[in-house]
Amino acid sequence: MSNPALSNNPALNGKTLTADELRRIYDQPAAQTQRPGVDASASAENASASADSVQQPPVIVPSDKPMTYENTISKTVMLFLIVLAFGAVGWFMPALALPAAIVGLVLGLVNAFKKEPSVPLIVLYAVFQGVFLGGISGVFEAQWSGIVSQAIMGTLIVFATVLLLFRSGKVRTSPRATKIFMVAIIGYAAFSLVNFVLMVFNLTDNPWGMRSGWLGIAIGALAIILASYSLVMDFEMIQNGVKNRVPEKWAWSAAFGLMVTLIWLYVEILRLLAILRGD
Repeated sequence: MSNPALSNNPALNGKTLTADELRRIYDQPAAQTQRPGVDASASAENASASADSVQQPPVIVPSDKPMTYENTISKTVMLFLIVLAFGAVGWFMPALALPAAIVGLVLGLVNAFKKEPSVPLIVLYAVFQGVFLGGISGVFEAQWSGIVSQAIMGTLIVFATVLLLFRSGKVRTSPRATKIFMVAIIGYAAFSLVNFVLMVFNLTDNPWGMRSGWLGIAIGALAIILASYSLVMDFEMIQNGVKNRVPEKWAWSAAFGLMVTLIWLYVEILRLLAILRGD
């Protein structure tokens, strides 16, 4: 799903402030009328102190070493290779999948809500998610031969299709669609949490909990649609970052956001295929 580190950044979410808007926000205390008999330097110092005491929103200005499509792609590929490398560890040691998933979830939340991208934390996220994906992929492959290659192919097809539609201008986000997306995400998360509790406490005999049969197929299809829309949001934010020439470090946040969405998409396709191939 869309990375808050990107969506909350004014230069990536399409809400970049103009020079006049920045001047009004940051120079407003200094523009106050000077009272007679008050020293100008003292007034300036007071204005500066007043400005510092108010927590201002982060502002991203054009950089001499900007984020580009090329460095965003290179960082995404780097994270993808890390996921593959540690996926091999999880494949042969599936017992590590659950603890890796927990650590990966924590790292994902930390990275998503950090104000500045942290390369070590983003790399660690890829490491633990690789172990998690490798573990569950190995277990699924042992149960249903060929399912992993099908899931990988499905993920690549969805990614390529959404990218081509985005590049052609046929798909874009909209405020209305994004509101619907957020409501659907909340509902999906609530359903998944309840289903997880039922499975953990053995309150259902089905290995998929409530995500079985036609309901499981419908939920899986909805999740894939939501992940596809999240890809469109990621692409738009990357486009905004490149257009606004934000510093190159934000390419790491963009790469992280893409990896989060692609991992989510792969897991949903893998689970949907397992439900379809199950008894």
